[in-house]
Amino acid sequence: MAGQFAQRFQLMAGNIERAIRGKREAVELALVCLFSEGHLLMEDVPGTGKTTLARSVAASVDAEWRRIQFTPDLLPSDITGVSIFNQAHQKFEFHQGPVFANIVLADEINRASPKTQSALLEVMEERRVTVDAEPHPVPRPFMVVATQNPVDMDGTYPLPEAQLDRFLMKISVGYPDHYSEVEILKAGPQVDRLPQVARASDVAAMIDFAGQIHVADPVYDYIVALVASTRTNPNLRLGASPRASLALLRASRVRAASTGRHYVVPEDVKALAVPVIAHRLILTPEAELRQRTAADVLGEVMAGMPVPQAA
Repeated sequence: MAGQFAQRFQLMAGNIERAIRGKREAVELALVCLFSEGHLLMEDVPGTGKTTLARSVAASVDAEWRRIQFTPDLLPSDITGVSIFNQAHQKFEFHQGPVFANIVLADEINRASPKTQSALLEVMEERRVTVDAEPHPVPRPFMVVATQNPVDMDGTYPLPEAQLDRFLMKISVGYPDHYSEVEILKAGPQVDRLPQVARASDVAAMIDFAGQIHVADPVYDYIVALVASTRTNPNLRLGASPRASLALLRASRVRAASTGRHYVVPEDVKALAVPVIAHRLILTPEAELRQRTAADVLGEVMAGMPVPQAA
């Protein structure tokens, strides 16, 4: 089963790479997030392929996907849906919003008001939307892929810590190398021509299988020690929560399965620690003045922590 998981994972990664050239690491992280039942936040300068990556993941799966363009005038009901009175039946009926899809692209999420951003809090954590005290579950698999730009911040609203913590990963795509950019020019737009290589039921089955990957007790201890150390680090004002430990565990299991292994090794944890944990940390003012980053601090924490060895 792990071998089949790895084959399907590599098939999807190769398919997405037809549209996103030279960004294998970003593609694989996006797929790890998908099979971990997590949500992905992509932050990068305009034009680097954030939206293209999100669309490519959705195009590779025979599942329903929706795009929401976040703007200052967007309302919470524009995302979740609204109850409308049906005169024929003399009762209110719920009309689903675009969040009721397998993959939801929240484009430029930081351009909407905090009130609208908060409309995603429940569905990202509970995978349901409550309207008029009535819960409405979203389909499975369910993944929110959000994008935001670190430049041109006028008229934007930074995501609060509560919402950042709900994203399993935060990544950047970055500029392509010279060869890859030449290939982009030659090939032209590819997203609309990508074939579907997996069904929604296939993705759900892969999610279930990844949850059964074996994790030894020393690896559990390593994950908890790594996350707990961020809560006492003098360079950090806010460390990672137990939600980060759970996210790192789920992502490590998927990475192990993507390489054909039935068990997690510490290298899986180390490879995913920065994209899973760094965006949940808040630096102290002194660390910011020294131009430190959360990734730098996390790297130092991992460097000073003993790695469990195989018996």
